[in-house]
Amino acid sequence: MTKSDYTASGVDIDAGNKAVELMKAAVKSTYSPEVLAGIGSFGGLFDAGKLKSMDHPVLVASTDGVGTKVKLAAQARRYGSIGHDIVNHCINDILVQGARPLFFLDYFATSRLVPEIVAAVVGGISEACREAGCALIGGETAEMPGVYAEGEFDLAGTIVGVIERESVLPRADIRPGDVVIGIRSSGPHTNGYSLIRKIFQDVPLETIFPELGMSLADALLAPHRSYYPLLCPVLNDLKGLAHLTGGGFIENIPRILPENTSVAIHKDSWTVPPLYDLIQQKGEVAPEEMYRVFNMGIGMVAIVAKENVSKVQQAIPEPTFILGEVVAGERKVTIK
Repeated sequence: MTKSDYTASGVDIDAGNKAVELMKAAVKSTYSPEVLAGIGSFGGLFDAGKLKSMDHPVLVASTDGVGTKVKLAAQARRYGSIGHDIVNHCINDILVQGARPLFFLDYFATSRLVPEIVAAVVGGISEACREAGCALIGGETAEMPGVYAEGEFDLAGTIVGVIERESVLPRADIRPGDVVIGIRSSGPHTNGYSLIRKIFQDVPLETIFPELGMSLADALLAPHRSYYPLLCPVLNDLKGLAHLTGGGFIENIPRILPENTSVAIHKDSWTVPPLYDLIQQKGEVAPEEMYRVFNMGIGMVAIVAKENVSKVQQAIPEPTFILGEVVAGERKVTIK
């Protein structure tokens, strides 16, 4: 039996078909009655009829990737958690506008398709979608030799959610005196990994640092958590949410501030996890750079009216931190 010209060029259609078969059950497990067409169709179909019950539904869409965290996942041969990363990152990005997720699409590209790896990644995506009540209605698996180095892959995703227009965040009434509440992260999430990889390039991922109490791989590949189940019940009591992704505190919080306001953060208001101290010391990273690159243990920031702080904190079933307050200023963040 001779290979086809396409296979000889580095693209294996049979491997792609096998990957689809391996992931089919996981993908279908995310389907709700609204999903009308999924795997095998040219496009996913989602019945939007239930949106008619809303007063003024607004669709919210976001596309993102996992960045160079995929290189560590490939190095450690851990593929399921990276699927959680892409889904939860996207869920959090539309959550900051108050939206609940409806459906998700993924894009997986690599130099050479290994069906079992694709299935593991999509299995993680499916699990995260199920946890959020979000349907995985489509995606793309691409084999591109010459574009990606051998053994490398990339992962991206698109999410669509919905929100009532009158409930869209941030609200226009953010003002000085409002309180800034922080919710812990599960690690660096999906940001800062180019710097992390440079700092730890000569350190085996199996290394256990005493201050971490776990292997470097476990610390760095902890999945990006979703804040949707935690914050969904209190969205009406919030004025704004900032997802601390690339840009950390310095770049992300100003994105939700109105003119003539800033935010003052008190860095002694929470304990920075030891991983970030390790990164800073080993990489000799300036303190101000750490807060611009990493989330420093805080993955989501909420702005709340002072009179609602106690109510919000009590409604969130885990410890939260009063990080600081909104002050007069020009849409900047100061950390002291």
